[in-house]
Amino acid sequence: MQTAEIHRRWLDYFAKRGHTVVPSASLISDDPSLLFTVAGMVPFVPYLTGLVPAPYPRATSVQKCIRTLDIDEVGKTPRHGTFFQMCGNFSFGDYFKEQAITYAWELLTMSEDDGGLGFDPDDLWVTVYEDDDEAREIWRRVAGLPDERIQGLGMDTNYWSTGQPGPAGPCSEIFFDRGPAYGADGGPATDDDRYVEIWNLVFMQYLRGEGTGKGDFEILGDLPKKNIDTGMGLERVAFLKQGVENMYEIDQVRPVLDRAAQLAGKTYGEVHDDDVRLRVIADHVRSSLMLMSDGVTPSNEGRGYILRRLLRRTVRAMRLLGVDHPTFPELFTVSRDAMKAAYPEVDHDFARISQLAFAEEETFLRTLVAGTGILDVAVSNTQRAGKKQLAGDTAFLLHDTYGFPIDLTLEMAEEAGLSVDRTAFDALMADQRSRAKADARAKKTALADLSVYSAFRSQGETVFTGYTELETESSILGIIVDGASVTKATEGQVAEVILGATALYAESGGQDADTGTIVGPGYELDVLDVQKPVKGLISHKVLVRSGEVGVGAPASSLVDREYRRGARQAHSGTHIIHAALRQVLGSNAHQSGSFNKAGYLRLDFSWNQALSPETRTEIEEISNNAIRENLEVTTRELPLAEAKALGAMALFGEKYGDTVRVVDIGGPWSRELCAGTHVTSSAEIGMINLVSESSVGSTNRRVESLVGLEAFRDLAVERTIVSQLSGSLKTPREQLPEKIADLMANLKAAEKRIAAFEARAVLDKVPALLQNVSRYGAVAVVADDAGTMNSADDLRLLVTTVRERLGSDPAAVALAARVGEKPVVIVATNQAARDAGVNAGALAKTASSILGGGGGGKADLAQGGGTNVDAIPAALSAVTSAIGG
Repeated sequence: MQTAEIHRRWLDYFAKRGHTVVPSASLISDDPSLLFTVAGMVPFVPYLTGLVPAPYPRATSVQKCIRTLDIDEVGKTPRHGTFFQMCGNFSFGDYFKEQAITYAWELLTMSEDDGGLGFDPDDLWVTVYEDDDEAREIWRRVAGLPDERIQGLGMDTNYWSTGQPGPAGPCSEIFFDRGPAYGADGGPATDDDRYVEIWNLVFMQYLRGEGTGKGDFEILGDLPKKNIDTGMGLERVAFLKQGVENMYEIDQVRPVLDRAAQLAGKTYGEVHDDDVRLRVIADHVRSSLMLMSDGVTPSNEGRGYILRRLLRRTVRAMRLLGVDHPTFPELFTVSRDAMKAAYPEVDHDFARISQLAFAEEETFLRTLVAGTGILDVAVSNTQRAGKKQLAGDTAFLLHDTYGFPIDLTLEMAEEAGLSVDRTAFDALMADQRSRAKADARAKKTALADLSVYSAFRSQGETVFTGYTELETESSILGIIVDGASVTKATEGQVAEVILGATALYAESGGQDADTGTIVGPGYELDVLDVQKPVKGLISHKVLVRSGEVGVGAPASSLVDREYRRGARQAHSGTHIIHAALRQVLGSNAHQSGSFNKAGYLRLDFSWNQALSPETRTEIEEISNNAIRENLEVTTRELPLAEAKALGAMALFGEKYGDTVRVVDIGGPWSRELCAGTHVTSSAEIGMINLVSESSVGSTNRRVESLVGLEAFRDLAVERTIVSQLSGSLKTPREQLPEKIADLMANLKAAEKRIAAFEARAVLDKVPALLQNVSRYGAVAVVADDAGTMNSADDLRLLVTTVRERLGSDPAAVALAARVGEKPVVIVATNQAARDAGVNAGALAKTASSILGGGGGGKADLAQGGGTNVDAIPAALSAVTSAIGG
């Protein structure tokens, strides 16, 4: 049974039983504490916890998920994958334990001809929470399972909670027995790979209190409404139904594995290590494909870093299989063909996806060349020092700075007869992870506890009137101070205010929040920010300028009219620039992010090279022509499918409901899904002035523009500057570039002449220094104060010149100078002195410690410095003493 068919059967079964079919949410999670959607229940958490009222009593979905916590286990076990699909059915206060168990058992054991999955009941085991006698009894009655195939387990495996006060409850899991060839008897309690968990049923029936760990908390009582959350692993069921050994061999994954094996000249199943690498490649290519289809792009932080890591691990695995050339054009094409039946978007967006993937592979292959060069030097230095172990900090530098995988470092070090100090490397990695976790915790605790909004959201959605009004009458539904709900806020306090309706736009879709005020009887509030903390609720962060505001008071939200005008101009300008970009560069130049506020916009788009001045000018001209033509701007609400069928463009990473707002500028010329505020005709934008174009990663560019009056002001400033230059240089405006180029050329020539003169002045000091040679044993030493110098480079030139003049016999030079009112010391040695044990790096460090600073370097040339110029004589004396022994 194909994976897409299991997907279809799941949704069909539950749809026929009254469940609303909910399309998979994006892999980019709405939850600010999560980078990705890590489980099938994540999109439903607000409903399951009661934070937001559920829009339906029961639902079903097949949710795309990404989980990279166990990335090192990928390829080694039959069930660990970074991308997986979770089939879920959910009840929000509707049916409960018995119906959930009945549905699960019926779908699993119903014959394939009748629309079921056709599992033999004799192959299935279940576990229940050890104290959940109710679930045990239901399993006996509904499934007819004997007691020995219903195993009771503890809270660590069969009890669910969020880890904080809130809903909790027991779980029941369904396992498939693969038979004695895969492990010992004894059922799921043995925790053996023989028994594969395929379905988990969570019975949310209790309210838990404070506590830590899996079971260290108090049950406060029953929930007012009991919920069901179940999840069946699609890949796990697929590999069992397809009769293969693991999830990497199912129809959606195996084609990539086979193509990778073919490219590497390997036979899957012959060599264990090669098999693991092939499974890693198949998994990571599919995961990367799905992440990029949802708008994630490679970068050095957040979601982009995870994607980059997956892509680079794939390149590394291919390299370890002996393939050094690009393979993504073939591997990603195969993965697309395997996934498009279930997810047509990977086929529709493949031009964009492939551009990102291929560019990242090319970049990393170049990185591997650079990293190999750095590693070769480190290996050579280690061998020259007579050591057998490469330093852990070197391996960490390669990994952290250059993206050079540790496995590759280990392999290449071993080829050179060296080991790697893994203890030091692992310690540095642990430190880095600790810092990252601390940062994540800090970000998480910076967010208010969202449960405080639950009571306000239960009263309904905040009505946004700002598309048509700039002033709206409403009332205060709630006030939050320091994360807690209060009844009032007084003058000088900063608080959050919840209104029943508001004209103030909350930051979203790239548009910054409105500015304005909220006023009512006896109070006035300055609006500092407007956000959507939970779906459907708008919160205003305010400063109480005067009076006292209380819950229930009448309230008028007033938008700053000038700010909104500028914000509308900027947001519509963003759409126009996006359309112009695609007109000039083609459809692959797809918006990947944006930000706009009054007078300013920036737009990120997928493109892997800088725009030429001519291209920038063309984009700017097309944009301003669209403004001049006074194109009509219209908005309408349509079903999502209809809007997409009309060609409306969606921004990757944005979440859209069943009904969406479509913004047209000039009809289909610019047609996008957008909930922002816009002008009514393009001429209202006034002017667009592209002021910047830059890189924001190997596969993305950013343009920045001033809009409207700000654009005019910037051009007016430029006009004034040009006028001043023209007058100062007595040159017509059109001849200014040539005149300035001539002046720059003359300046560079003068700088070269000055530099040559200064170099001669420095070298004039050489004869006097050579008259001041001292001998310490067999080593000739020049240690002197060179006085005041322009730069450390001048001092270095002097030191190396004196060293050359001293010839091939053992010689060392240590000169100090005042550079910018601070002492600098440079030490140089020749080969004969180094053979005699004289090390410039050590000597520079000695001198620097006396100068009140630090220093060091290589054995032949090193530099140091400090803060105490009066200590120069003592520092030079310390150098000669160290040489003399």
